[in-house]
Amino acid sequence: MDLVIANGENSAHGAGITITSARDLFDAGVDVITGGNHTWHRREARAYLEQETRVIRPLNYPRGTPGRGAVTVQVGDTPVLVLNALGRLFMKPMEDPFQALNGVLEGSHGVKVIVVDFHAEATSEKRAMGFFLDGKVSLMVGTHTHVPTADAQILPRGAAYVTDLGMVGARYSVIGLEVPNAVAGFTTGLPSFAQPALGPVEVNAVLVDVDPASGKATAITRLDYPVD
Repeated sequence: MDLVIANGENSAHGAGITITSARDLFDAGVDVITGGNHTWHRREARAYLEQETRVIRPLNYPRGTPGRGAVTVQVGDTPVLVLNALGRLFMKPMEDPFQALNGVLEGSHGVKVIVVDFHAEATSEKRAMGFFLDGKVSLMVGTHTHVPTADAQILPRGAAYVTDLGMVGARYSVIGLEVPNAVAGFTTGLPSFAQPALGPVEVNAVLVDVDPASGKATAITRLDYPVD
């Protein structure tokens, strides 16, 4: 049995998530949608995340933030816990993601297969989180930079890891945004109002095999391919 997880924080035309953009992802075969620092760019997300348990946001947001940072889904006979956390380096200050994740894992009640989307800017923070979670989770994927990294690996204690998944977006773009306006933002110093770029799309993902009995990953493979 397969489980498909996608980060959807920019699924609504490049910024935020809406009911419509989430439904499009579910209709495409996604089972769980994770978030990040752009989750709240669309106002309707606040009420939607309270209602839809399959869409989660970083668990280290302050108490009272709408939604939840974890969901357990059934994949055949195997329960899978999916967690989402936000990094702190070069990001808006949040509660400590290391301790926030550890607190949930300590109460995971015997669930063996655990996936973490760590949405963070700094490679060092994501690498540190990978080793911190090794032996506690099945897979940790980094998201946020939109640029895929070449370090997909199985860590020493059995967790699959990649620093950044990349994105699903236009190949000829600036992290998914149209090139002229994005470049103008850097060359003029004026605010950039770049829209999502058009043209051939590149899909970045990883395929991970996990032993359901132990919760340890047995293989991780990058999937990077173009879509016209």
